[in-house]
Amino acid sequence: MELDELTVQLRADLLELEVDRVERVRIEDTPAGSKPGDAIAIGVLAVTLSPVALRGVFRLLETWMVNRPICKVRVVFGDDSIELEHASTEDQRRLVDAFIEAHEPVSSVEPEGEAGPSGA
Repeated sequence: MELDELTVQLRADLLELEVDRVERVRIEDTPAGSKPGDAIAIGVLAVTLSPVALRGVFRLLETWMVNRPICKVRVVFGDDSIELEHASTEDQRRLVDAFIEAHEPVSSVEPEGEAGPSGA
């Protein structure tokens, strides 16, 4: 099964990044006659990572889709999701950058050189 082989390859590539875990997704509703936990969703991976690793995962997916028979990759991050398709590289990069910026941790560091209100 080609999709299963591609999923195994993608999992191995993702594990080379700074992610915590990459696991195959198990199907909760198993077909009649099968044991619970036996069914795995083909082509679906759950990746546990920090928001700082998100950009690396997207860059890997962008290059990974080239020259593979994959038409679409869907990324779900929290309650938000984005689908990568064979769009122009520039358009896809803009969408991914906007998605990543929306999920980057907010810095609590104030810019240096800013003067506070004067007390005179």
